[in-house]
Amino acid sequence: MVYKIDTSLLVEERKKTTPQNVEESNQGLFHAKMTLPAAAKHCGMTQKEMKMIFWEYLKYNQPDYEHVIQVT
Repeated sequence: MVYKIDTSLLVEERKKTTPQNVEESNQGLFHAKMTLPAAAKHCGMTQKEMKMIFWEYLKYNQPDYEHVIQVT
């Protein structure tokens, strides 16, 4: 038995990259709410592009977390 696969359904349309989507993705990555593949898909970039954008975000933005003391 031979199955036919509709190859047009295998590829998703790219989402338009906007500054708002990039900011949401950077915040999601920084606060560990998103994974890199999910963040890249959210803003319509490849994973490599998202990684480079996130490194730039880290370079020019100060950390905004507070120092947490671990209690044992």
